[in-house]
Amino acid sequence: MNIFYEEEGQFKVATVMTENAGSLQVESASGKRSKIKAANVLLRFEPAMQGFMDAASGEAEKLDVEFLWECCGEPEFGFEDLAAEYFGKKPSSVEAAATAIKLHSAPIYFYRKGKGRYKAAPAETLKLALAAVDRKKLQAEQMAVWVQQLNNKALPEGLINKADSLVYNPDKNSLEWKAIDEAVQTSGRLALTVMHDCGLIHNAHDYHLGAFLREMFSDGIEFPPYDLPDVPNDLPLANVACFSIDDATTTEIDDAFSLETLPNGNTRVGIHIAAPALSVQPETSLDAIMLQRLSTVYMPGNKITMLPENVVKPFSLDAGETKSALSLYVELSPQFEVITTETKLEKIKVADNLRHDELEPFFNETTLEADSGHAYWARLKLLFEFAESLEKARGKHNPNRAPQMDYNFYVTEGLVKIVARERGSPMDKLVAELMIYANSHWGGLLKAANIAGIYRAQTGGKVFMTHVAEPHQGLGVAQYAWCTSPLRRAVDLVNQRQLIAMLNQQAAPYNVANGKLNVIIRNFDQTYNAYSEFQTRMERYWCLQYLMQEQLTEVTATVWRDNLVRIDGMFYITKVPSLPELKVGTKVLLEIKHIDTLLMELNCKFKGVIEFAPVEIIEEDVEV
Repeated sequence: MNIFYEEEGQFKVATVMTENAGSLQVESASGKRSKIKAANVLLRFEPAMQGFMDAASGEAEKLDVEFLWECCGEPEFGFEDLAAEYFGKKPSSVEAAATAIKLHSAPIYFYRKGKGRYKAAPAETLKLALAAVDRKKLQAEQMAVWVQQLNNKALPEGLINKADSLVYNPDKNSLEWKAIDEAVQTSGRLALTVMHDCGLIHNAHDYHLGAFLREMFSDGIEFPPYDLPDVPNDLPLANVACFSIDDATTTEIDDAFSLETLPNGNTRVGIHIAAPALSVQPETSLDAIMLQRLSTVYMPGNKITMLPENVVKPFSLDAGETKSALSLYVELSPQFEVITTETKLEKIKVADNLRHDELEPFFNETTLEADSGHAYWARLKLLFEFAESLEKARGKHNPNRAPQMDYNFYVTEGLVKIVARERGSPMDKLVAELMIYANSHWGGLLKAANIAGIYRAQTGGKVFMTHVAEPHQGLGVAQYAWCTSPLRRAVDLVNQRQLIAMLNQQAAPYNVANGKLNVIIRNFDQTYNAYSEFQTRMERYWCLQYLMQEQLTEVTATVWRDNLVRIDGMFYITKVPSLPELKVGTKVLLEIKHIDTLLMELNCKFKGVIEFAPVEIIEEDVEV
């Protein structure tokens, strides 16, 4: 005796060896023996088992499923009953099995109600299901066309209007994304590469920028409506001529300096900071914008400002203009001892905006001994000597420290220039030390007045933000409050509001108890880190773009650690798998094998050692 049975959704045949209550021992055509449930048996037949399934499957293909559906009526039925009605006679075992196979293969037409039992789908439901099948068939045909186009690096017309969502926020269940995913599987490329090759991603720069904007500026970079504040004009005018020192691309000029020789032979140094807190008041539309953006976003060739230009402009310390400022005056002895300090709100006249590229030839390590002829040389020399005394007072002066390089990026019409500048040059040290002094001093004033502030602190090697005036061990100061960049950082503007309230003997806008400072600290820390990571990413992009722009096939690099190297002429660190074990500081020659600005990949091959020059690896938290 042979049986036709169902097991795990499949039809099978076997010969019965023994039969027990509720189960059977059977043997398949291959000779494999197994135990099955008696309830799984659909049909018993005497003819030879060999060729039975082929015959039944062949017969099933001939059956008209629509006619079967019309024959069965509405009540539930067994497959043998329907076979008898369909064939108009008692069906043979092959015909009965064929009917079961056909019913099983058409779940749209027939709902399963148990082993060998079915019920016809209602007419309306069947109509909808068939429409869905036709739709899926058309979709499959459409997707096949799209996949072919994508593999030919052509952009399917149906994907054009969905480019933005496919690139940045794809619906993984959409037909368009499934086509891209199929192209990934069949071509061996990554999804980003597929989209770039066909033109969904126009260029790598716009992709990286777009990803950042969608995460951090989902409503766009345009400023929402705001009320333009009045600029105070009743402050006393200081009798000093001020000057700033900035990169050529800086447009938000926060800080300036002045010097005045006093009758007693001492010098009064002025550190002047733009004062937007005089106009940008708490709980206003501009305040909401500031607390949303929290900082200016910097990237090579572009920036997204924290405040609108027509708010920045009245306070930016631009040459030839008179502006409001929060000033810190420091009276110095000829030996650079601090005699007195004074903080005041006032208006200042800005005489000059000195720019790095124009100033550095006249004021650098080699021009400190003798007047270089620059109109500001004597003033800069005095400020530099004051800066060195401040650095020594912090315990951070180290004349033997290996030079560290900074890299400025200048992008013009898609072409990039990378300019190396030695960190800690006289010009840099001058600005950095005076800013550190002002930030520490003003933080101390807030602490002494028992007025809340936002501080940067470092203990145990960890740098963090807090409303407690804790030490900053890395800088060697008792406290450090960011106060000197209020045009581009929200924390500085908040601290400036507190300082102005202190000077005017008014209630401070913020206190620890209401929790607002903690919210600002948390939001700023997260946002500022995201902005910094984006800036680093875009600088890495432009490093790769520079290598392509200059058509370089070889580069020199310095071993950073393990198999990581730093490409010379830019701060770009990459992994070189073929690099042998070499000492840190070894200069090597690399062959550029592949550059991908979309995936941010630089593939280099080690070619040889050039020389060994020990380097000091310094990873600093720049706090100015």
